[in-house]
Amino acid sequence: MNIRASHANLLVDSHGRTIRDLRISITDRCNFRCLYCLPVTEAAHNFYRGKWADLLNSTPIVQQWVPKAHILSFEEIERVVKIVTALGIRKIRLTGGEPLLRRDVEQLVARLASIPEVEDLALTTNGFHFQQKARALRDAGLHRVSFSLDSLDRENFKKITGRDGLAEVLRSIQLAQELGFNPVKVNAVIIRGINDHEIEALAQFAFDHHLSFRFIEFMPLDSARAWLKGMVVPCREVLDRLQNRFQLKPVISDNPSETAKRWALPDGLAEIGIIAPVSEPFCGHCNRLRLTADGKIGTCLFSVT
Repeated sequence: MNIRASHANLLVDSHGRTIRDLRISITDRCNFRCLYCLPVTEAAHNFYRGKWADLLNSTPIVQQWVPKAHILSFEEIERVVKIVTALGIRKIRLTGGEPLLRRDVEQLVARLASIPEVEDLALTTNGFHFQQKARALRDAGLHRVSFSLDSLDRENFKKITGRDGLAEVLRSIQLAQELGFNPVKVNAVIIRGINDHEIEALAQFAFDHHLSFRFIEFMPLDSARAWLKGMVVPCREVLDRLQNRFQLKPVISDNPSETAKRWALPDGLAEIGIIAPVSEPFCGHCNRLRLTADGKIGTCLFSVT
């Protein structure tokens, strides 16, 4: 897809979409082994067949990391952000891998927060190391944080992520709220037969803790073709179940490029959203660019960079 600078000095792609959002992967490394991210392995296929024991007892996957010499430096990332914000991008989100594995990440946050055109600076994390960095990130100028939380059951969490880290993630979410991050967003990838029985419990957790919670359809991100359409829980099914449990009020967004459809929970202090890239694709109004850890630009998680 071609992207050009328009006459108004804005980034516009070949479909006429104005790019306003840049996602920056600052590392490809991760300390979790989430099953929906696994590369081609027999363990992944065993998981999708429900063979938990085979998966948990399998030989750890040998991940091919990008050589450190190829990873963008903080100076290079800052330069890219200055260029793209001069072309209209206003939202920056730091991702990974797991971004908190990048040493001195708070220094990068401070660099980006000092760029006047950056209106929204956010970070997505699995939350395991957030407590050690939380105050430094807040002081450096981070505006928002999103956490991954696919299960509230310790054993199920461990099966999905490969890590016994539920308690750490829950404490991290609480700390983010205490430090004044607002809103605190939490994301769950819902997979039929794996954690779809927890949909109502996850929404109740959002209600109890005044969170902005996102249910995400299981996407075919793996090259192993281990993804099965039958394991997708469509957004309509998620919504029907939640409407049977809660009084939901639709939230009308003023952002036409928002990927989530949102509903307020009864007290108005929490909300749920559903991101449905499989059953209700939103490609037509997406306004994001993605920068990989080694400096490649893509327009989508499915892009070939």
